[in-house]
Amino acid sequence: MKKLLAILCMTTMLATVFTGCGKKDDTTETPSETVADVAVDTETERETNSEGMVRSYLTGQWVSSDLANQRPVAIMIGNTNDALPQYGLSQADILYEVPVEGGITRLMGIFEDYSNLDKIGSVRSCRHYYAYYAMEFDAIYVHYGQAIYATELLESDKIDNLNGINGTIDSLTFYRDPARKQPHNAFVSTQGIQAGIEHQGYETTYDSDYTGHYLFNEDDENEIQLTDGEDAVVVQPGYYISNTWFEFNAEEGVYYRFEFKKPHTDENNGEQLKYKNILIQYADSTVLDDNRGYLDVTTVGSGTGKYITNGKAIDITWKRDSETSATRYYDTDGKEIVLNQGKTNVCVVLNSMKDRLNIYANADDFEAPTPSK
Repeated sequence: MKKLLAILCMTTMLATVFTGCGKKDDTTETPSETVADVAVDTETERETNSEGMVRSYLTGQWVSSDLANQRPVAIMIGNTNDALPQYGLSQADILYEVPVEGGITRLMGIFEDYSNLDKIGSVRSCRHYYAYYAMEFDAIYVHYGQAIYATELLESDKIDNLNGINGTIDSLTFYRDPARKQPHNAFVSTQGIQAGIEHQGYETTYDSDYTGHYLFNEDDENEIQLTDGEDAVVVQPGYYISNTWFEFNAEEGVYYRFEFKKPHTDENNGEQLKYKNILIQYADSTVLDDNRGYLDVTTVGSGTGKYITNGKAIDITWKRDSETSATRYYDTDGKEIVLNQGKTNVCVVLNSMKDRLNIYANADDFEAPTPSK
């Protein structure tokens, strides 16, 4: 487990500016040393631009060096009607939606910048395959409890996680919204996440051997257009309960997200969630027990899927070699795909649901569900 000595961490437990315990503070510049003159970030040897910005591992966009080197957090979010409204998801750079038991889905937002947030959630329990997805990004995983099949992984040194059923972490990291009913009333904030990370002594910068996840187009290249792909103006992954769908806004070049018969919005700011890229990842699954219906979703191995951006979709394959490696995505020629810079929504669709995917070339051919009054 990527821990530092707890005694060093306690002195900065609730620091307003979070730089990680046991690390030197490299955010202060002297007058004679400006980041504009630096060509390579010295901590991770990543390319910087003339203003000292570094490419984000999550979006491919230029961000500050401090932010680019900060490990993200991956937060489990409830996704049923009872869990609405949700808070903070518009600030997540990557959103996973994956089925769990009973035909519902849960969400996992991966946040590079989780500053200045008073409310994220509601936070729900872990399923082991979500933890494996979080590991692809060297993320600190935030959840409230877990299915029994995840316990061994969470208690190992394989993944740094903040678990609300730990009494100390609960009091430091989580709080309850009295206006919400259990189990949809647990939330986290920037301050709470930072306090939990410091208490656990987790490293806050990427592991030295982490080299990123996706490939992104360069600034001086035109955006990826997928000219040989099929038209994809509306995309409906086929989830049973959430009935998620996306609508392409050609003027903005992004896909707006909908679920539960209405725009999917962040209650913190009223913004509808939108994404530059959509990855459909088909995966095998098995039912682990007949009582609760917990699933095992394949995260290591290979499969097929779709890459969707700028109104087009292509067939892809995916491959992940081990629990500690990232999933790679390839076109039909076997070349690793390049994503457009921006946010990505990963929709893991079970192979048993594969025929429920619908892609519409014309928005008029799609009949959107009617919102309930």
